Amino acid sequence: MWNRVAIVLMLAALTAGMARAQQVPDTPVAGEAVLSEGTGTEAGFQDWLTGFRERALGAGISSATWEGAMTGLHYLPDVVHKDRHQNEFTKTIWDYLDRAVSEDRIASGRKAVARQAEVLARIEATYGVDGKIVAAIWGLESAYGAVRGDVQTVEALATLAYDGRRGAFFESELLAALTILQKGDVTAKAMRGSWAGAMGHTQFMPSSFLAHAVDFTGDGKRDIWSDDPTDALASTAAYLAGFGWQKGAPWGVEVTLPKGFDYDLSGERVKKPVADWQGMGLRLAGGGDLPDHGAASVLLPGGARGAAFLIFQNFHVIERYNTADAYVIAVGHLADRIGGGPAIRATWPRELRALSFDERVALQRRLTAAGFDTGGIDSKMGPKTIAAVKAFQKARGMVADGYPSLAVLEALPEAGE
Repeated sequence: MWNRVAIVLMLAALTAGMARAQQVPDTPVAGEAVLSEGTGTEAGFQDWLTGFRERALGAGISSATWEGAMTGLHYLPDVVHKDRHQNEFTKTIWDYLDRAVSEDRIASGRKAVARQAEVLARIEATYGVDGKIVAAIWGLESAYGAVRGDVQTVEALATLAYDGRRGAFFESELLAALTILQKGDVTAKAMRGSWAGAMGHTQFMPSSFLAHAVDFTGDGKRDIWSDDPTDALASTAAYLAGFGWQKGAPWGVEVTLPKGFDYDLSGERVKKPVADWQGMGLRLAGGGDLPDHGAASVLLPGGARGAAFLIFQNFHVIERYNTADAYVIAVGHLADRIGGGPAIRATWPRELRALSFDERVALQRRLTAAGFDTGGIDSKMGPKTIAAVKAFQKARGMVADGYPSLAVLEALPEAGE
């Protein structure tokens, strides 16, 4: 769905991700073109608000809620600018993990877990979700509450809905935000977060909040915004539990692959019993037999020369928070490190660089022209593109690991040749 290898980041992506059941279409890991600036104006925005008011009231928002939340709003051109310029920075997975799971973030995570030990223990007992996983999401989304965002949520969402590029999505989120206000969980002034509407310690979008947020403190409000992270952490656990978190199971484990491993067997689409992987010669990276937690897949986020992971059901549950493999690995690995686990043992091919947006588009064009179906030309290194890369590599006698490297691009003839 999203780019699985070259991770496109906003400058603040490591500390201001966006949690959602219904995801913002342009997350920090998307690979879409930078668009032109918006053409909105303050006058146009005010006219849009007038029209939207009728739609909001028709959807059940009261006049009192509208007046309390929407009076005095202004068009935020900086929000539109950020929406149009998300994709300026391209990172390889190893560069991403270097920052996402830095020693500072690990140390801060251990301190945060110690501070919230009682709360996390109750959350784990209630929802069955590992408290360290919840803490890791907290760490990636808001640096353990230090960077929660200070943009007024309804003003940001209204601006993006009016801008129109993804108007229907943001209008729906704005209605969800107004519903939250109407329910009394928070005031409009306190409802703040990222420029794209993600809110609180663990950066819930309003629709995700309505579907999954909980009042774990018992004070009658689901408060993910205040300095107390209790409700936010519990809501994150409830979210993961709702998508099928398996208690006591890992997200994945680092493994070593046997000599002669068939790389066609890598990727999330290939699931096998652990006994099968064990029989092929896969072992834990630190030595020992593989743990058995149901059907598993082999993931090679850096290609055949990087680390290999055997991933389980909980990997896919974390994907519901953010679909990027790099994000899921970062959450899982950060949780492991907070708990005292080792660093990733394998080395990465650090001499390689990630493909740029234009290069990813060129890769898809050339693959398509050569008869390998990528499912479209959108720059996203999703399952179909990875499968096309694998097929091309196999046809050329290359290691068929599906990694969209510069070598693969250069080996492909230019479209039309």
